[in-house]
Amino acid sequence: MINGVTFKANVDKYILSALQEDITSEDVTTNAVMPYDMMGEVQLIAKQDGILCGIDVFKRCFTLVDESVKFDIKKIDGESIVKGELLGTITGNISVLLSSERIALNYLQRMSGIATFTNSCVKLLEGYKTKLLDTRKTTPNMRFFEKYAVKVGGAYNHRYNLTDGVLIKDNHIGAAGSVAKAIQMAKEYAPFVRKIEVETENLAMVKEAVEAGADIIMLDNMDIDTMKKAVDLIGGRAETECSGNVTKERLTQIAEIGVDYVSSGALTYAAPLLDLSLKNLHAIK
Repeated sequence: MINGVTFKANVDKYILSALQEDITSEDVTTNAVMPYDMMGEVQLIAKQDGILCGIDVFKRCFTLVDESVKFDIKKIDGESIVKGELLGTITGNISVLLSSERIALNYLQRMSGIATFTNSCVKLLEGYKTKLLDTRKTTPNMRFFEKYAVKVGGAYNHRYNLTDGVLIKDNHIGAAGSVAKAIQMAKEYAPFVRKIEVETENLAMVKEAVEAGADIIMLDNMDIDTMKKAVDLIGGRAETECSGNVTKERLTQIAEIGVDYVSSGALTYAAPLLDLSLKNLHAIK
């Protein structure tokens, strides 16, 4: 469940924007077939097995339009669902149900898809110390929703945004002049409570990062043999993260090396939507 304060600060504005994108002046079709107010009920049905995520967001898509809409939802975020399962019913003004359903489903399908895909990856790491992380490769204006879905799927969030932590990447190193210089400058500028992570692409950069006192060393786009040598070279003097070309098929192989973290943008950009549907709308008295 998402905290109510979080909705006010981070969620409502995006949902309102999505609703406004979908209804610029009126819902012509709904207004044509529903010229007067009438109460109705519609069912939320799973059309695919998966992990449910985004129920509070789903609800908010309706209540931002009409606070009187009621919900009888049988599942909560993080629970498994099966194809054909009745997940709940939504009751309210039929016009509101019709006009809000697409946006509500867009969020719920997207978030559930990410949670489902993430969970399938997390299961591959069971028994290993390696933790699975997401990245900043998120859909614009969907980061809050997508990173929340990653957590529901059982993985962990990397930094939320550029303010959230120090991650010195290749272009930062180019701007500073060297790995050591970039780390030194970060130590002088960033608050002491922030860890400093640096991206490395070869063993020479790894050695330089260790000697400069990096807290976390990212092993970027390295082959398995080079990654093993890098972990040995670091020798526990910094935490390790594998990134770059991290596919679901390579996760177990990477975890066997013993890195602390593995980050994958695919959790958010490659996850397919989970098929969910609002069906059987009918009027009630």
